[in-house]
Amino acid sequence: MSLVTDYIQPQKSTPAYIATLNSFHCALRCGITMERIRRYPSNQHRFALYFFFMLIVGKQASAELRYSIPEEMREGSVVGNVAKDLGLDKSSLVDWRFRVVSESKDAFFEVNPDNGALQVLKKIDREELCQGSGACLIELKILVDNPLEIHYVLVEITDVNDHSPVFSEKVQKFEIAEHSSPGSRFELHAARDPDAGINSIRTYTLTTNDHFGIDISSSDDDKIPFLLLKKSLDRERKDKHVLFVTAVDGGKPPRSGTLNVSIIVLDINDNRPMFSQETYQVEIYENAQVGTTVIKVNATDPDEGSNGEIEYSFSKTMARKIYEIFELDSFSGQIKLKGELDFEESEIYKLDVQASDKSTPPLTSRCRVIVKIKDVNDNPPKIEVTSLSNTVSEDSKPGTVISLITVRDKDSGINGKVILSITNEAPFELKPSYKENTYSVTTKQFLDREEVSNYDITIKATDCGEPPLSTFKTLNFQISDVNDNSPQFSRNPIQFYLSENNIAAKSIFSVSATDSDLNNNAAVSYHIVRKGSKNDIMSFLNINSENGDITALKSFDFETVKTFQFHVVASDSGFPSLSSNVTVNVFILDQNDNAPVILYPVSSNGSAEGVEEIPRNVNAGHLVTKVRAYDADIGYNGWLLFSLQEVTDHSLFGLDRYTGQIRTLRSFTEKDEAEHKLLILVKDNGNVSLSATATVIVKVVEPKEAFAASDVKSSSKAEKDSNVTFYLMITVGSVSALFLVSIIVLISMQCSKSTDYTSKYLPEPNYDGTLCHSIQYRSGDKRYMLVGPRMSIGSTIAPGSHANTLMLPDRRGTSGEVSWMTFA
Repeated sequence: MSLVTDYIQPQKSTPAYIATLNSFHCALRCGITMERIRRYPSNQHRFALYFFFMLIVGKQASAELRYSIPEEMREGSVVGNVAKDLGLDKSSLVDWRFRVVSESKDAFFEVNPDNGALQVLKKIDREELCQGSGACLIELKILVDNPLEIHYVLVEITDVNDHSPVFSEKVQKFEIAEHSSPGSRFELHAARDPDAGINSIRTYTLTTNDHFGIDISSSDDDKIPFLLLKKSLDRERKDKHVLFVTAVDGGKPPRSGTLNVSIIVLDINDNRPMFSQETYQVEIYENAQVGTTVIKVNATDPDEGSNGEIEYSFSKTMARKIYEIFELDSFSGQIKLKGELDFEESEIYKLDVQASDKSTPPLTSRCRVIVKIKDVNDNPPKIEVTSLSNTVSEDSKPGTVISLITVRDKDSGINGKVILSITNEAPFELKPSYKENTYSVTTKQFLDREEVSNYDITIKATDCGEPPLSTFKTLNFQISDVNDNSPQFSRNPIQFYLSENNIAAKSIFSVSATDSDLNNNAAVSYHIVRKGSKNDIMSFLNINSENGDITALKSFDFETVKTFQFHVVASDSGFPSLSSNVTVNVFILDQNDNAPVILYPVSSNGSAEGVEEIPRNVNAGHLVTKVRAYDADIGYNGWLLFSLQEVTDHSLFGLDRYTGQIRTLRSFTEKDEAEHKLLILVKDNGNVSLSATATVIVKVVEPKEAFAASDVKSSSKAEKDSNVTFYLMITVGSVSALFLVSIIVLISMQCSKSTDYTSKYLPEPNYDGTLCHSIQYRSGDKRYMLVGPRMSIGSTIAPGSHANTLMLPDRRGTSGEVSWMTFA
């Protein structure tokens, strides 16, 4: 930074100072300012105007300072100490309001009122502030108040090489014909550099090459570059040149800018197409598909455009068969199959191909393509069925011939040799015949239609070519049926449960058997095996021979027949007919079809009436008598309950509902009547309850009369009791005999049949003459028992007790299973 000082220091508040201000204002009125001086382009003009200004202002100007700084100085940089250079007292600067006054909107400088230094307020770009290469000056006005003074400061902004040369476009393209003459010039884009003086553009350079140089023309301060052709171009050797033009300024260090120059060499038709080979050879298999590419010929033409575009075509002198088998793509040069190849017809083809460019006239060249055909295994074997029996009897012996097969292969040699096999598992095999390629299909084991009713066997014929080809043929055989299976029942023996009192001539159950044979061999008919005895129960059964429905010709009575057994035979309609039989066990289920029978009291005329005499002095709980009854049914149907229907005094007598005992509820009084009539109802527990009634007349007598009467009645009562005992013995004997017969039948069934099934009828007389009936059923591992007791143990059963539960241990099983039957 340089300082130029040229001033006269007057004393403040002197006439000289005032005259200076007046002269300055006169100069301003004349229109002469330092700003105008700054705008003159040359230093000579500025100096003349400045000298003229000084002559006018002369002694009246108080001072003028001049500083020089480079552009792009940082903010806060000190330009110079104005107060010191003007000789002002630094301590009074604040009071004098020492400041910079600028006419422009942008202030680039400021003074520090503390020390009087002129500082850069913001960075200055010379190229933005002053365009051109002349001096760049900034005039500042520095004012001081009390008294008013004005000082002028000129600051010159010197240029710094902070810009590189720049081309308006980064890339420039030229198209130059290859026959252009050396010495031809082509104008390049000129670069621009905002810097001035020595920092502006000084020269242009070009990358080293054989064909081009650079020529620079000067116009005023501008330099215009030209591209100079020094050597002829050859597009076939190089069709494009890429060069770089560099503009360099005079700064230190110098800066530069680059222009990318692309040169396209235009073509002329000076070359003919050339094939990469004069003769092409290729091998192709005869089974190649139509459309397969055989070979691609390639010709090149170094020319460009239509001069270098190539079309391919076949020569017109070849055989017609070649045009039928091969086709040529005129653009790509690909030769493809148009028809099918056959090695046996021709082993080699010779094709002539020519290539022409599209210039006028076109230039052409030729080549030959030799195509050799290779033989392949392209014919799979063919299987012909000479004779076939679609139906095979299941009783055919192994080795039975069911079909004759012939195999053919059009190929020869190893490709025509065929191997035959059955691919899936089947009871058949292939046996070769004495004649080559002839085979027979035979059975290799016995057949069973019930296991497999038809067979689909797949025969595979494979030749020995490489790769081998195979053919598959599927033969279907139906296995015909023979009557080799008898009808089968699903289970044996069969158990049925039939309620008594069934409707006669109505179906009660049915049996069914299946036969795995077909048609008549599987048509099953049924019949019952009859023993021929007149009393045979099977004479009351009839069976439908077609569907196995069994009809009872009479109604069964449980009290008469509880179980019976018969056999059913199922026969098919084959020849000879096959049959099987099944044992049918029928168990009659009891129904409530018997009303209770009163055993006591019974009068001489047979009615259920009786008279009992008791002393008047008996206590409460005295047993008056006991009503005895019997029901031929079993289970709940034979379980009897007693109830009082009529009584003269309900407070005097009570009846046990289970035992039928009549007892006094209290002692007799004088007011009680001497004779009481009790009507007792006895009913069973069937779904539809049946009942009977008995009448007991109780006579109350004095103790002496009672004792006398008792002697008289004892004899008669003994007689009646003997009659009752006789009837009971007969009943017990009958039930015991029936029980023994049932046991014998069940034991025989257990020994002869697999199904665990028993039926027992257990008569058990109790002490008071009431019979307890029970029947047990066993099916498999389960055991059931139906019980119809006359409760004789106590007069009352406590609720929640197990007094009415009968436990039957299963003695047949090893697990100790116990079955339970509960009755109410």
